[in-house]
Amino acid sequence: MPDIKIVALLLCICMPLAAVAQDSQQRGLEIAKAARDYDRGFTDFTASMTMTLKNKSGDTSVREIRIRTLEVDGDGDKSLSIFDEPADVKGTAMLTYTHGLEPDDQWLYLPALKRVKRISSRNKSGPFMGSTFAFEDLGSQEVEKYTYNYLRDEPCGDWICHVVERFPAYEHSGYTREVVWLDSEAYRLVKADFYDRKKALLKTLTAGDFQQYLGHYWRPGSMNMENHQTGKSTLLEWGDYQFKTGLSERDFRSQTLKRVQ
Repeated sequence: MPDIKIVALLLCICMPLAAVAQDSQQRGLEIAKAARDYDRGFTDFTASMTMTLKNKSGDTSVREIRIRTLEVDGDGDKSLSIFDEPADVKGTAMLTYTHGLEPDDQWLYLPALKRVKRISSRNKSGPFMGSTFAFEDLGSQEVEKYTYNYLRDEPCGDWICHVVERFPAYEHSGYTREVVWLDSEAYRLVKADFYDRKKALLKTLTAGDFQQYLGHYWRPGSMNMENHQTGKSTLLEWGDYQFKTGLSERDFRSQTLKRVQ
């Protein structure tokens, strides 16, 4: 029969640890919700983007893309990426309907094949157009997509950042966990580490050159995704942000991807 004193001691140790774990999970969830709430109300925006792909040897290729995003009440955002250059990818279009608990809906129009391809929910960890960004990186980061664990606060550049672990709820995710740095003022995502299915560090995203729009909404001017395992990286340089442009649901239909301009 176990010693009563030993059992009591173990209970005293384990109960505070469980309370700390629960508190950190609750704190992580609260930060995620605060970040979501802070960015609500932008309605829609358009932007231009230059995507620079760099391989392990340092060789680069550049693509010019237009971005359209629509805020959706009660669900995740809808986004459309349209490739304008170079000529071999001109007309390619990627449409994403982000959801919370359900897998995102994604379609890719490839002009060379003249058809719209639906991206399988099991293939979201694959690379997008040869970049170091995966298909699952392209949707809005809905709160319901993850469970959370608050780690700490620490300096990050000019700000103090909340450092939060998040664990994808999506069973086919290419990641076991992510560690994100969100500044404590406006919840700008400054950095994110992505860990693969073997729990090894796979990629790091760093964002900078933030600008404020409409006196409230912050957007990055640059985002760099480095793959530590392949030596490849992708730099996204954003510009020409325009908010509340009048976009609607009809501008984000998979049936019209072939005709998108």
